[in-house]
Amino acid sequence: MMISLAKRLLAFAVLCGVFLVELVKASVDVAIAVFSDTTRLRPAIVAVPLDLKTDMGIATLANLVSLTPGTTSMHVSDDRRTLYVHVLDRDSDEEVIRGIKDTFETRVRAVEPAGSDDARGNKGAVA
Repeated sequence: MMISLAKRLLAFAVLCGVFLVELVKASVDVAIAVFSDTTRLRPAIVAVPLDLKTDMGIATLANLVSLTPGTTSMHVSDDRRTLYVHVLDRDSDEEVIRGIKDTFETRVRAVEPAGSDDARGNKGAVA
């Protein structure tokens, strides 16, 4: 049990570091977009499929997305399988999905407790 807690704490530290790096990168991207020709922006709403198991994990991911400049979490589907995200600029939906899943979701999953209850059956609000 102590090893599991240590692994989760290390995963949380990595998640925090990754978030800080992404925060700086996204801030620079948004600043460039603001000071350049904004007619080239391609805003979109992207449906991101979720692999997270807990409401806490889903809420954490939604908050990380919303705290990152240029993206906002809008809604989590009732079945907890999809997070709808508004992005300021995107080349493709697949690129946005891959970025969120590879950058944040995999690290949030590493922080979730093993054997946690499946959130998909719960009816409470998440984001």
